[in-house]
Amino acid sequence: MNKKNNNKKLFYSSLAQTSASPVGIEIVKAQGIYLYDNSGKEYIDMISGISVNNLGHLHPEIVNSIKDQLDRYLHVMCYGELIQAPQVQLADLLTKNLPDNLNSVYLVNSGSEAVEGALKLAKRFTGRSEMISFRNAYHGSTQGALSVCGNEDLKNSFRPLLPNVSIFEFNNIDELSHITNKTACVIIEPIQGEAGVRLCSENFLKKLRVKCSETGALLIFDEVQTGFGRTGKLWAFQHYNVIPDIITLAKSMGGGLPIGAFISSNEIMKTLTYEPVLGHITTFGGHPLSCAAAIANLNYLINSKIIQEVSEKEKLCHTILKHPAIKAFRSKGLLMALKFENEIIAQKIMKRCFENGIITDSFLFSTNCLRVAPPLIISEIELKRACELILKSIKEIID
Repeated sequence: MNKKNNNKKLFYSSLAQTSASPVGIEIVKAQGIYLYDNSGKEYIDMISGISVNNLGHLHPEIVNSIKDQLDRYLHVMCYGELIQAPQVQLADLLTKNLPDNLNSVYLVNSGSEAVEGALKLAKRFTGRSEMISFRNAYHGSTQGALSVCGNEDLKNSFRPLLPNVSIFEFNNIDELSHITNKTACVIIEPIQGEAGVRLCSENFLKKLRVKCSETGALLIFDEVQTGFGRTGKLWAFQHYNVIPDIITLAKSMGGGLPIGAFISSNEIMKTLTYEPVLGHITTFGGHPLSCAAAIANLNYLINSKIIQEVSEKEKLCHTILKHPAIKAFRSKGLLMALKFENEIIAQKIMKRCFENGIITDSFLFSTNCLRVAPPLIISEIELKRACELILKSIKEIID
């Protein structure tokens, strides 16, 4: 059996599967906005590895930073014990680009772990156990993160989960009255990703901030998917002028390497250091290679004009992607959802996009929508071509 066929066989026989019908192509190279399979076919990555590769694949500054760190050291000690330059320099860079109260960074491995740490921190600081999240919110797949997930179908097979979790309706101001002095935290995505790009209303988010402040509940913003320029600002909460008590980050943070963080104030974060000591601990959190990549990633985003160009690229997509079959086009920056009549049509269009060399995806809780979230580095010429191919795919299915 040749190597190509052997890898495909091993994929299905030895690698745990997450769905009954994975895409199942073998990627042998990725560069910029493109992926290449083992037959040489080129694909435009219009989902950025699910909002991970905001600077595309193998961005040279990220690669060079990784190579430089690779010659110095890899893992040397579990997180928080030894001074490691990549960790402290990344923490400093993050806090310099966040509000003053978000000045203490805990580095972890993923978005789910960032959420787990944030929930633990809120319970530890407040001494309360009640947690609130929102319908169709997605915060990760581990048990704590799943507990505050806003979709029952995803949760039911894994119950019992954490107790004292209430799920509110997104953007329903009336329900905010149920936040009380028994509430440890409210966790929310300023822009819901897996719900198909649903935006918080500014009034709702501001009233939520006031209610949390009044009751002493900590406000957690999950920016795992929206952070690092995806929405046209470095952080999505900047669109609302509302500041959280804790923020969670991951996905694009490492430019393609696994890393996440939950960030709060020194006052809040220090409660993890006593009663008990090591209140949260991670072996590989803040891995030196991932931190080096994250520093290069963030520096490029800050020092280039990439983020400032996002809104114009969003407008270009709206200009080209027009068809009667598109029932709604929801977006913030380069996080976009094209809504179709039903899931069957959306899946057919996604499959045809794939055949036409465009990688798109659906959303966990909005399966009749097509996810479009290209790397922020995509040029207007490349974006125009990609959108025209998506439109071509829609017409081939619908017309």
